[in-house]
Amino acid sequence: MTTEPILQVENVTKTFGGIIALNRVSFEVHEGEILGVIGPNGSGKTTIVNCITGFIKATSGHVRFRGKNITGKAPHKIADMGVARTFQIMRPYYSLPAYKNLVIPLFSPRARRTGGWRGGGRLGDRNTVGIDILEEIGFERDSYVPYKMTSTLPTGYLKRLELARCLALKPELILCDEVFSGLSMSEIASMVPLIERIQMDGITLIMIEHRLRELFQVATRVMVLNFGEKIMEGSPDEVMADARVREAYFGSEEVQEVMDHA
Repeated sequence: MTTEPILQVENVTKTFGGIIALNRVSFEVHEGEILGVIGPNGSGKTTIVNCITGFIKATSGHVRFRGKNITGKAPHKIADMGVARTFQIMRPYYSLPAYKNLVIPLFSPRARRTGGWRGGGRLGDRNTVGIDILEEIGFERDSYVPYKMTSTLPTGYLKRLELARCLALKPELILCDEVFSGLSMSEIASMVPLIERIQMDGITLIMIEHRLRELFQVATRVMVLNFGEKIMEGSPDEVMADARVREAYFGSEEVQEVMDHA
């Protein structure tokens, strides 16, 4: 992990009318790490992802990726720079087969520029690469699953498809919004090594999660938001030992269980 931050978020504030969703949130992410972002419902976790990736415009503050100011840029321009994201509510092309969801990002300028697909520009080449990527993230290549209509896929495959679409863009940073939510324990158990492999491939990750036990298996560092403000940042053990975090999560059975087994 390098000392130079790949992402810098500086005093980002976002208001919706009179509601302060984010209040001067600042943090850095270093290349090669996995930053976990946690907090109770309504704490601003998804809002900060939306501000970073351009889906909403911050009221004030700045976001820099590799030293370049990306504040207020359109989502497709930020993605073209190497920042990809998943969505808590999955957004695949439900009317297409699963592998065709990969063909679309493989046509992007970034994928072409970075060699995200092989071959001489024929559509069939991208089809093959799309299936290759699906196999890497857990689709059985020799089964019918990559060819099934996306609308028929269960949640576990849809979550993996979200990650696959990010990987097709050859990103340097992926922001994962609740990638473990809705999954069974066995599905999560198979997803954790996938996250670790993505990190080992040189991709930096920011992970918003409610599944704390699983997040703490992979997170290098954890940031806690509450009522739109950053209240703590540190290792998983440091975060769980902090009185402010306990107060923010008071009554949460999962957090108490994590604390009891820390």
